[in-house]
Amino acid sequence: MECMDRKGNKYRQDDTQSEILRFLYKNKLGRIILKPLINPWVTNLSEAVMNSRFSRIFIPLFIRKYKIDMNEFENRTYYSYNDFFTRKIKKGKRLIDENPKHLIAPCDGKLSVYPINKSSQFTVKNTTYNLRSLLRSKKLADFYENGTLLIFRLTVDDYHRYCYIDSGRKSKNYRINGVFHTVNPVANDVVPVYKENTREYSILYSENFGKILIMEVGALLVGRIVNYHEKAYVKRGQEKGRFEFGGSTVIVCLEKDRAVIDIDIIQNSLKGIETLVRMGEKIGIAQEKYQ
Repeated sequence: MECMDRKGNKYRQDDTQSEILRFLYKNKLGRIILKPLINPWVTNLSEAVMNSRFSRIFIPLFIRKYKIDMNEFENRTYYSYNDFFTRKIKKGKRLIDENPKHLIAPCDGKLSVYPINKSSQFTVKNTTYNLRSLLRSKKLADFYENGTLLIFRLTVDDYHRYCYIDSGRKSKNYRINGVFHTVNPVANDVVPVYKENTREYSILYSENFGKILIMEVGALLVGRIVNYHEKAYVKRGQEKGRFEFGGSTVIVCLEKDRAVIDIDIIQNSLKGIETLVRMGEKIGIAQEKYQ
């Protein structure tokens, strides 16, 4: 899928991962290979390897391949690949927009925006999803009807920690178990990825944007979603949790008429282009009557 930054520059994504995934999902032999890969025991094995000291050998290769600017991150020794993958950014490298009426991105990623239509369906890369099946709750799906769905797709080179997008009261975490498919758009042509992946969501009763549903989705060989809090009062920009081991997705559901998404993001989404965003930056504004 094509990406563009906020200045209108197109972003070239590494095609290697997409080619491998295209083989796994669209080739008959690939699908045979894929079948055992989506089982939890494979994820557990991957976790063991990536938590081992041996996995440190992958770190310099990863940094070179994805041109990671290590000046942005804490200067420390990493004892495993996962230790490196969950690295923390230096203070000040992700500035949080503190204007309470500005809607901010919860993470670094590639953002797409979709209206939640009357039938609570939305489309990602020619695959149609039903909000009720995503949430496994008719009540919640009905509540967000005619609202807005935000999908933040994280790839392996992104910062894999995420924050709260507003201050307010957070609910407990609700976990939906499943298998771990990749969140790469290639897979969406074959399987309903966001309906099958293990995911976890909570409700944020926010101070400025109403009742916000925030969901984290695991990916292929990535079974670890680490959320730090159960019921709690949380603050805008406070770290909410992290993903471990690989690419993942954050999904946000907004109530009808609570926020207006920035026009460049809307225009890109209408063209099928993802918008590159960073954690804490403005992506929208509160609806005028709530300002």
